[in-house]
Amino acid sequence: MKQNLFSISVNRSLMIALVAMLAMGACKSKKKAAQQPAPPAPVEQVEQPAPPPAPVASAEEVAAEKLENYFNSVAAAGNASMANQTIQETLGMFSNQETPVLIVIHEENGIKDYDEPTTIKKYLDYLKDTKKNLNYISDIRMDANGKVSELELRRK
Repeated sequence: MKQNLFSISVNRSLMIALVAMLAMGACKSKKKAAQQPAPPAPVEQVEQPAPPPAPVASAEEVAAEKLENYFNSVAAAGNASMANQTIQETLGMFSNQETPVLIVIHEENGIKDYDEPTTIKKYLDYLKDTKKNLNYISDIRMDANGKVSELELRRK
């Protein structure tokens, strides 16, 4: 019986110690919960003005972008008939097939040196034959009808 009494008291002691540890742990978590920082003060929302409207592209910029796409399409055409079809679409943007195309080969102090002047028809045929678009549009002139009347290109 003594042994049985001893084991009961050890079990009780362990149980009491376990409950005490849990109680102490619970107190700490309650203290932590009670000590949580107060929520931040509400932040005033400042109304931001609406962003300015996107700038409207001019007719020259729109035409230049379309022409760049056409030039790349002619150069990348898989066959001659596709290239010819794209050339016909492109020529519709110009006042005529003899519209001058100037290619700047050098510029110094505002003075430009040009390659031999060509026409848009010849330039598009050149793109079709070489399958390379090595130039970009640096200046474009439009007539009163909204058609391209002169085109200036530069090397990429």
